[in-house]
Amino acid sequence: MPSFDITSEVDMVALKNAVEGANRKISGRYDFKGTDARVEQQEKLLVLHGDSNFQLEQMLAILLPEMTAKKIDVRCLKHGDIQKVGGNKVKQELTVRVGIEQEQSKKIVKLIKDSKLKLQASIQGEAVRVSGAKRDILQDCIALVRKEVTDYPLQYGNFRD
Repeated sequence: MPSFDITSEVDMVALKNAVEGANRKISGRYDFKGTDARVEQQEKLLVLHGDSNFQLEQMLAILLPEMTAKKIDVRCLKHGDIQKVGGNKVKQELTVRVGIEQEQSKKIVKLIKDSKLKLQASIQGEAVRVSGAKRDILQDCIALVRKEVTDYPLQYGNFRD
């Protein structure tokens, strides 16, 4: 039976390059001279450090286009709250979502089952495997999920015949 997997992956090397590029741009900007503005990356966590909320917004305005240029979908970022850190410094944590969370997987499976397409969808760890009798139905399913799930970056791969 033909099948494919729905996953959510982030190229961590490209993300590291985007963070380094953003840090180079931040250090070169005149309005950031003499400040503690920087972006740190720890595995799947990005931490923005700055002197004010406005600076954090400016850093995001540098980081997000840098990520887009490296073909990273910015919807994979989960923005945390802005936190005050000693004195007048602030920081914000951005979590990089890799893999489809359990609740999101359940929504996708329910969407596929409710669509009345003759398909079977099952949760395989951090991915959803969809299988059906014909390739055309699977392609209809991909189109349906692309149209309905817009708040989460998804990739469709491992297509088997």
